[in-house]
Amino acid sequence: MTATATVRIPAHRPPAGLLAQRVLTPRSMDEGQAAGARRTFVKGEELFAEGEAADFFYKVVSGTVRVCKLLSDGRRQIEAFQLPGDIFGLESGTEHHFTAEAVEDTVVLAFRRSRFASLLHDNPTFGDQLMSSMIISLERAQEHMVLLGRKTAEEKIATFLLDMSRRLANADRVDLPMQRTDIADHLGLTIETVSRTLSQMVRDGLIKLAATGRTIVISNKIGLQALNG
Repeated sequence: MTATATVRIPAHRPPAGLLAQRVLTPRSMDEGQAAGARRTFVKGEELFAEGEAADFFYKVVSGTVRVCKLLSDGRRQIEAFQLPGDIFGLESGTEHHFTAEAVEDTVVLAFRRSRFASLLHDNPTFGDQLMSSMIISLERAQEHMVLLGRKTAEEKIATFLLDMSRRLANADRVDLPMQRTDIADHLGLTIETVSRTLSQMVRDGLIKLAATGRTIVISNKIGLQALNG
């Protein structure tokens, strides 16, 4: 029988390079929040839609946001899940390329794109945080592209669970805010495949499913890492 390993995992992967040297002080965090407008969204509510003017970018204070695109045949592809501390919605053009929706009741800070330069000038530490967030988002997008194109269903779900465990900071217990349909649309799978694969992972002793349905306990982290590659 595989023993349950309790591993303390940080909420967010540490930013690379010199950006990791800078830490937000309470004062600089307050300054960054003062520059943004606090907005609350209920579960399922849209923050912005694809094609809308990208006048704002956002930082998640609490809750979860899914960034997705609806394909021409009606299928949905979820590009990313934004968790507390993540910054998103900063576009290269004048319009949003994706739609953002609240997975659960969510609070964000909205920053005017037109004030981007003055925000960085007035608060360089927040600028470092923004740059770190963008680099991490790019890394996740690159990893997601490999996941969609090359990994099996079991490998995809192992990668997803390990990533969520790192970002949600609940050690071997992962309380997922999203439904299995969201996981399927993020990993390019059907909901039946997600459910079947999770059940197989339970039989293999890799995870346990709590009675709540969305809580997953990692029983064999080394085994999941082997699947993750």
